[in-house]
Order: sequence, then structure tokens, then C-alpha cells
Amino acid sequence: MDAVAAQSKRETVRFMSEGVALSGHMYLPASAKPPGPAVVLCGPMTFVKEQAFAQYAHRLAGAGFVELTFDPRSHGQSEGMPRDVEDPLGKAVDVRQAIGYLASRPEVAAKRIGAVGFCAGSASMLRATADEPRIRALTTVAGMYRDHPSDVAVLVSESGVTERRERGAKALAAFKAAGEVSYVPAIDPTRADVAMVGAPVWDWYSKWAEAGVWPNQYAVMSDALVHGCESLTAAKHVKVPYLMLHSGNSVFPDAARRHYEGVPAGKELLWAKLLITSSFMMILSYLIVRPRKWRNGSPGTSRERAVLTVLRSRS
Repeated sequence: MDAVAAQSKRETVRFMSEGVALSGHMYLPASAKPPGPAVVLCGPMTFVKEQAFAQYAHRLAGAGFVELTFDPRSHGQSEGMPRDVEDPLGKAVDVRQAIGYLASRPEVAAKRIGAVGFCAGSASMLRATADEPRIRALTTVAGMYRDHPSDVAVLVSESGVTERRERGAKALAAFKAAGEVSYVPAIDPTRADVAMVGAPVWDWYSKWAEAGVWPNQYAVMSDALVHGCESLTAAKHVKVPYLMLHSGNSVFPDAARRHYEGVPAGKELLWAKLLITSSFMMILSYLIVRPRKWRNGSPGTSRERAVLTVLRSRS
């Protein structure tokens, strides 16, 4: 843990979402005077809270922001059955409940809560932000945004999307009829029937599976939920300061631009030369180092102010 992260402490918390108990980690600034600004984080597809973005939470807390990461319903240490169902809209509901939990804490200024989405979590965060007025600012990082063209890009063809939707619908019907749950691996270096296809995804996720942090499992019924939702409509209803970090080498740059263009106003786009979810120093530069400077009185650029300044200024 570096010097910034060392200025934070972690607390295990539980809160409810539609009758399901969710498990979270709350990262608290060690020295900041409460109540202060807070941010909830939502990670990649099938994520659990112990994965890499927990390091962002530690460092943001070290910079003075209360952070909350959590396992979505049916994942990790959270409750919810069947297990390992990927539900983007359910995650958006869980985020809204996480916001409510943050607002109830004495360490948090309830009108200074923001949201950060990474990869697939960006789509869920757009939906949550469109629906939740207590979210006062939004950042998405290397987002996997959901619309039909991006689904086709993931699965190579229109027929691929149709097959996944039909597979998911069949699995969901079997569960509703008889409680039967079918699974495939979430990742595999060569298989095409898994949740996330390709060697690059395998390279990132497999280390978490090997460490016992993350289960390489995906409920097939998830296909009906994942490929039955989109996030472009939500983008059109985002009315708070919004910062998008993306690049040409991030997943589906065209989808990112479509979503950015859909946001009505109050937005900033940082289009980096190189940015992936694990581009640690780039992300830290914009989510921590510069916001920390303007918390201490430095003015910052318009891009830097676009999102987290609202957390600093509203009371």
C-alpha cells in the first residue's frame, strides 16, 4: 500500500437491496473531517469487490473521499439466488441502494455523493444516475456501453446476438419452471460460449480465479438480462456533471462516442492515447491526484472540475 492509500481505513458493511443483503467495503479517510464527499464504485462484468478497483477505492479514500465498493446481488459475499447471475439493471438498483446507505452514514455529506463505473459497470452506472437524484456527479472509465451495435460487435454477428438471447431465454424459462440453473465459465482462453470471450479477458480475470477471489462461473440465464438491456437511453437522461474516460484501444470506442453524444449537457470527454481498465496511473491521475489538489484550493482545469467539484461545493 502506498502513502496515499495508507491514509485510509476499510470497514465491512452490509445493506439491503430489494430484500437481498449486499456485502460491501467502505473506505474511510483516516484524517478528513466528516461529513465529506463520497463515491460508490461499480466494476466490470461479473466483478467482486476484492478485484483491482478496490485499489482505486483505497487511494481515493486516502485523498479524502469516502468510498463504497460492494458485491452485487448473487455475487461474492452478497446474498441472492441463483448465484452468479449477471444483471446490469439489477446492479443499477443495487447502486441506488448503495447511495442510500452512504447517505445514511454520519461520515458522508448526503448531497455530495458521486458514482464511478468501470468497464461494464459504466452501463449500470448510467442507468443508476439517470434514475437516482442523489447521485450528484458521474465518471465512467473504459466503459463497455450497451446498445445493439456493441452487442453485435461482441458476438461478431446479428445471428450471434440472437443465439445468445435465445440461449438466455431458454435457461431463464427452465429456472422459472423447475428451478434448474445452468452455468458456463465466465471466461476461457478459447471457448466461444463463455460470458466474456477472448484471450485478453482471460489474461486479466484468470489471476483472480487462481487466487480464489473470483469464481469463474456465469449463469446462462444472464444472457437474457445482459442482451435484453441497453444503456443509451439512460445516457440521454443523465443531468449531472459527467466525465467519460475512454480511448481508441478501449472496448468499443464507437459505442462510447454514441453514449457521450447522447448525454445532453454538462459533460467532458477525456480521449486518451492508451486507456484500459487496468491503466492504473492514468486513471489515478484524473480520479485522485488532481481532485485532491482542488480540494486543497488549486483551481484545476474545466475537465478536472466537471465531476468531483460538485461533490466539493454542494452542501
